[in-house]
Amino acid sequence: MRDLAIVSGYFVRCPLGGYAWQVLHYLCGLRAAGFDVFFYEDTAHYAECFDPRTGVMTGDPGAGVAVAASFLALHGFADRWIFWDAVRDRHYGLSAADHRALFADARLAVSLAAVNRLPRDAGRSRVFIDLDPGVTQIQAETDAELREFLASHHAHFTLGGNIGRQGCPLPTAGFVWHPTRAPVALELWEPLPPDTCGAFTTVGRWDEQRREMVFNGEVYSWRKRQEWLKFLTLPRLSRARFELAMDVDKVPGDRALLEENGWIVTDPFAVSGDPERYRQFIRSSRAEFTVAKDLNVRLGSGWFSDRGACYLAAGRPVITQDTAFGRTFAAGSGVLPFRTLEDAVHAVRSVGEDYATRSAAARRLAEESFGAEQIIRELLAVVG
Repeated sequence: MRDLAIVSGYFVRCPLGGYAWQVLHYLCGLRAAGFDVFFYEDTAHYAECFDPRTGVMTGDPGAGVAVAASFLALHGFADRWIFWDAVRDRHYGLSAADHRALFADARLAVSLAAVNRLPRDAGRSRVFIDLDPGVTQIQAETDAELREFLASHHAHFTLGGNIGRQGCPLPTAGFVWHPTRAPVALELWEPLPPDTCGAFTTVGRWDEQRREMVFNGEVYSWRKRQEWLKFLTLPRLSRARFELAMDVDKVPGDRALLEENGWIVTDPFAVSGDPERYRQFIRSSRAEFTVAKDLNVRLGSGWFSDRGACYLAAGRPVITQDTAFGRTFAAGSGVLPFRTLEDAVHAVRSVGEDYATRSAAARRLAEESFGAEQIIRELLAVVG
């Protein structure tokens, strides 16, 4: 009989493509490593649910339950998930009895961020994976509840691979942070033929205003808008096509400003509202062009996104703002970091000059550094 594992994450409450694939890649990696693995989520800590059909937050998880049931079944996890609506004490997927038995019998429980508060008896070994590097550590310095939750885990990993290393000023909040990378189930992202006419694309939030952080007396923004505006003239300077699937309309006038400068703006929910459309959007792109959050850039966390890992697996080069991730993995020619507008123009032109080589390098990097089973086995080597 295979050992049981739990992946606790955020998907039903926000059933968008990025969250769907993030969860699935950990499930696939654990399955490949020999575990009988289950997904778990609840509303006990955070009850609000996003409905992609209406674009509003609600207390009803129905839309997310439907998306999760279909998506997880498609990839072999039809009877391998539990969503507990704690407000109504209602279980979806497996039953309440299965819920209790899984927590009691699991060898491993993996918490993807602090979005669910698993009880201490859930899993004989408990692993925390920090998906918000910098934010987690700064908050944990003063948030006793978060520190207590972190302390309930036996090992701590972060996508901010430089945290705790010399040269990175971010705090550790008293925990040992092991570097990790976002896993990708490579078999689900086989590259399509290179599309030299495709656009440089990305998917995400335009102006997240809730997470400005103060560290050592200085304010660090978690908003991407201010970073994007530094590269506003890139389409005109590089003469390339750029398409942003981002909610830019939340800031009046920003869509017009972007379009005046040559950006194509696409409805993000039309792309990410369905996990398969999200995958097709990435696979049909020419490459990713994206910025990082101010906190990760200025403090050099080493963060590299799970979305970027998907582009690499699809054989699409990634041009991304430099967070000093080159200290955590050998990027090669499939990833082009930039800091200035001039750097970004050069990177875009470089992709165009030798696209086939860059595309092959992107896939090779995914195979060498982001494969889901490889990432999970690296975690297990630490956990024991």
